[in-house]
Amino acid sequence: MRSTNTFVLAGFSALAQNDIKRILAYSTMSQIGYMFLALGVGAWSAALFHLVTHAFFKALLFMSAGAVTMRLHHEQDIFKMGGLARRLPVAFWSFLIGSAALAALPLVTAGFYSKEAILSGAWADGTNGRVLWIAGVVGAFTTGLYIFRAVFIAFFGEEHTHVSGRYGWRVILPLTVLSVLSLVGGLIELPPAFGHVTLLSNLLAPVLPATRDVTDIRPLLFASLAALLGIALAAVLYWRPSRAPAETPLWRFWHAAAGFDRLYDRLLVRPVLWAARVNADDVIDSIYDGIVWVTRLFHQEVRRSQNGRVRWYTASLAIGSISLIAIAVLR
Repeated sequence: MRSTNTFVLAGFSALAQNDIKRILAYSTMSQIGYMFLALGVGAWSAALFHLVTHAFFKALLFMSAGAVTMRLHHEQDIFKMGGLARRLPVAFWSFLIGSAALAALPLVTAGFYSKEAILSGAWADGTNGRVLWIAGVVGAFTTGLYIFRAVFIAFFGEEHTHVSGRYGWRVILPLTVLSVLSLVGGLIELPPAFGHVTLLSNLLAPVLPATRDVTDIRPLLFASLAALLGIALAAVLYWRPSRAPAETPLWRFWHAAAGFDRLYDRLLVRPVLWAARVNADDVIDSIYDGIVWVTRLFHQEVRRSQNGRVRWYTASLAIGSISLIAIAVLR
């Protein structure tokens, strides 16, 4: 159930963000929750399958978001964008493909096949698995809603920020490659209803048992419908230009990740900052400073032997030779 909390809470938190990269960051947390759900129901290969496809479309989304902010003077607020589909078509189509894969748009995206594998594994796990499957369907609906909220607000409507510059091939090439992988990367593992391809499962078979096959197509249809409804609701709510949401208590609650941001700040960030202030002079560096001081001390003492006096050099050579002969004889 912890994995359920992860992708549901992270999904609602993503829905309350205005920063395009924070939306994607919470989305990553949500998708990791799906992977742990798969591990919890014994669908290990499905978890790794989603890890692979998620790498494709989430890398595409972050690179697309970076391509957008690069041309908007590093502006990341989606409510200060708008109209970018016309001005930045490369970034728009890349972000759209990545969003479709994240939302598991049926049949045409890699994310659909990997998420379907996870939800099918949950469905096949019995009563407890069915509860997790319902939570996964809710998460699919939320995913479609929050990511296409970002798409419609940022890329449609009126333009709010000046766009400058053009993209070179160093930007276009990786976006193209990741776009293709986000569309066809799921074909390495297909459910029985779509040909039953098991290339990834066969590769993992020596170390991981195969995920149970589900011939019932109903869970797949319900999950697909939930994703489509989420996208449709995002279109209804955010197709037209809209202002940033009012900061109601509920909005602030989800914007702060249900209080986890504050908890993280109190338990981790503040203690680390306090330790950094206390250790401003860096105790570890003092060890190396001591080594340097001792080295300099020896250097100062040794350099006294280099005084330019020939008699001192001769006496030192004689003493050294006598000492070596004495050691050799006495041994």
